[in-house]
Amino acid sequence: MHIWKHFSTITRHRHKVIVHCFMAGIFWQGLRHDLSKYSPAEFFPGAKSPNEKERERYGFSRAWLHHQGRNKHHFEYWVDYNPKLNRKEPVEMPTRYLIEMFCDRVAASKIYYGDDYDIEKPFLYFDKGRKRRWMHPVTSQKLEDLLIMLRDRGEKETFSYIKHVMKPEGKKDKAHWK
Repeated sequence: MHIWKHFSTITRHRHKVIVHCFMAGIFWQGLRHDLSKYSPAEFFPGAKSPNEKERERYGFSRAWLHHQGRNKHHFEYWVDYNPKLNRKEPVEMPTRYLIEMFCDRVAASKIYYGDDYDIEKPFLYFDKGRKRRWMHPVTSQKLEDLLIMLRDRGEKETFSYIKHVMKPEGKKDKAHWK
């Protein structure tokens, strides 16, 4: 049954993100991770087919637009009108959401690669999408640095660095135009 398999996959992924967020020092944020995936707008389209099928059928994915518009750990959320340039531009992500995005990518790699997962996979996936990604350059570089650290130094050192050095700045941790 597709519904049970989809529920199981998104729940296993979410639980891994929660563990990673705990390791990174943002446990409460991890508890709220991807709750919108259980909403009818995202759950049922996701159970029927991946977002790519929706894009083929409609020219866009309703479920993905719903998801990225409600989850600040997606860089696509952080696009806004820049009055200085008179156009939309990527905005630098606040640290707390950058950390959650890192946790999300590592967890997704573990779930979707399964037994083929190794600590290089999250970086390889990120690198593969480099040309089509529209992310603020500072955000992109910080994420890449974390993925390289994971690849070269391992989980324990990377999560320790995130927790003890990167610390989100709390309420002052806001996106801003440079």
